[in-house]
Order: sequence, then C-alpha cells, then structure tokens
Amino acid sequence: MAEGTRDRLVAAGVAIVDEQGFGEVGVRSVASRVGVSHGAPRRYFATRDALLAAIAAEGVADLDAVLRPTIAVGVGAAAVAYWRFANERPGMFELIFRHDVLDGAGGRLRETTGRWFAALVDEIGDPEQALTCWSAVHGLCVLAATQVPDAVGATVDESVVWRVAERLAR
Repeated sequence: MAEGTRDRLVAAGVAIVDEQGFGEVGVRSVASRVGVSHGAPRRYFATRDALLAAIAAEGVADLDAVLRPTIAVGVGAAAVAYWRFANERPGMFELIFRHDVLDGAGGRLRETTGRWFAALVDEIGDPEQALTCWSAVHGLCVLAATQVPDAVGATVDESVVWRVAERLAR
C-alpha cells in the first residue's frame, strides 16, 4: 500500500511537470492530485527536492529508454531522439538537467547521464569531441525551447540537429 502511494505521488508529479513545468510541483499540488492529505507526501519525501529527484528519475528513465537504443544506430539518430524528447516534454527535459536542484536529493541521476556520455564517447572515439557534440545538441534544444532561433530568423528542426550532431561526431 505504501509503495503504491509513493508511486502515485511520483506519477502525479510527472504529470504536473509535463503539463505545467517543474516549478509548479509542490507537496500540496502532488497530494491534491493524488487525493491524499497534504502531509502524506512527507512520509515518502523529506523535502520538495527529494520529490523532484524521484520525478526526475522517471524522466531520466524515459529519456534513457528512447536514447540508449539510438546511440547504437548513430550519433545523428541519438541527437534526434534527444531533440524529440526535449520538444515533447520540455518541463521534464529542464528538470532532469537541473543538477543544482537535484544534487544531494537522491535518485543517482548522474549515473544514467554518465552512461549516455560514455556511449557517446564510444561512438565518437574522443571525449572532448563527444562533449562538444552533446553540448551543441543540448544547446539547440534549449535555444529552441526559449524561441531564440525564431527571434534571430534561424530554423532549428530535426534535420538541423541531425546534421550538427553528425558533423561534430566526425
């Protein structure tokens, strides 16, 4: 029963992040969505950051499920999978990379992101080049989310992300 409540709280938090962004996640909003007392989440999560870490762990698992298989296909395919996730779930994308919020809150999220980087290094062969590639693709995702390309008359779409990643992977 207790594990079911914890899972429901996390699922409610994931839904809030996907619908409204992680800034809207709070103990009260999650409890209200689940239909439990406002104090109930504190039995499972000592702090809001601990709740956010559990929510982020779900997002990381979701991104991992789409990203990891594509890395074997190629850097361009992985970049497009990353891009799609960022565009389809912008609130979650922002949360899972907010290490300033999540550090120390549990969830061991860096283990998974570390595996992504290791796989990218294996594919590209050079850690610095892999970091450059990831940075560029991540930057394109962030810029697109904030509509910067539109403001400067640039177009960023999947084909651009693919080409940038493939170019930087060489």
